[in-house]
Parts: sequence; structure tokens; C-alpha cells
Amino acid sequence: MMKKALLSSLVLSATLLSPFTNASTPPPAVQAGVTSAELMQRAAVQWVSVDSIRDSLKGMPPMAVGFDIDDTVLYSTPGFVKGKAEFSPGSNDYLNNPSFWAKMNGGWDEFSVPKRVAKELIKMHRERGDTIYFVTARPYSKGEKVTEIIQKKFHITNM
Repeated sequence: MMKKALLSSLVLSATLLSPFTNASTPPPAVQAGVTSAELMQRAAVQWVSVDSIRDSLKGMPPMAVGFDIDDTVLYSTPGFVKGKAEFSPGSNDYLNNPSFWAKMNGGWDEFSVPKRVAKELIKMHRERGDTIYFVTARPYSKGEKVTEIIQKKFHITNM
């Protein structure tokens, strides 16, 4: 009984004192972080505008330019949100569903909003006489209207 009481006292003492003994030892060295001000000094951000792009292209012959569609030139998230709700709530399985793509490509982009800077960039390239391509990872769907919708939203006559 005496051994058991002594052993219990030792375990209790070790448990109670361990935070204090560990607190006196320094924590392991960690790499120092950086502040946003330090990041700005390390790699300065160079903002560009449509005007600065236009100026940089002066004197250059017409070129081919490409733009991604989804959430790049068009804010198309609403169609994807509707597709998820309608075809696979709680999962992204709708992205593999041809019925979703038939609806998305077949007209839901009417609800997609053209981004302002995309409109400005596309207009600038049209005025320069550049050939404009739109690229997407979307699968083809019979009855697609994406081309027509992009032409309308970005005032493109020859696509």
C-alpha cells in the first residue's frame, strides 16, 4: 500500500510539474515570417492598365490573342451554382454531367456578366485589328450558344 501511494505521488508530482519544467526550455527555432510591407519590397507589384498595354503594342502588327471564358471574361459563376443545385447538390458531380453542360452551353451564359476590364481589353484588341480567340475547357454540347452570347456581350461581329 505504501509503494502504491509513493508511486501515485510521484506520477502526480511529475504531471503537475511538467508544464513548469517544459516552460523553462526555449521553444524550437522557427523560420521568421514576413509582413506584407516586406513582401512588397521583395517583389514589387507592377500594375498594368489597358492603356499601358495599348501603348506597349503601338507599332506592332496585328496579333492573335486568347481569352479564357469562365470567370475570366465572363462572371459565369451563377450558372455553375445553379448547375450544382439542380444536378448534384453537395458535390461537384454536375461538372461531369452532359445535361448540365447542355444547359450551361445552351443559354445559361445569358446570366453571365461580362467583366469590365475584359470588355475594355477586347475592345482595344478589336480596334487594333487583332484576331481574338476564346478558349474553354467546357465540353462541346449540341445547340451551344456560347459563341453567340460572347459575340453579343463583347460586340464582336466576326467570330
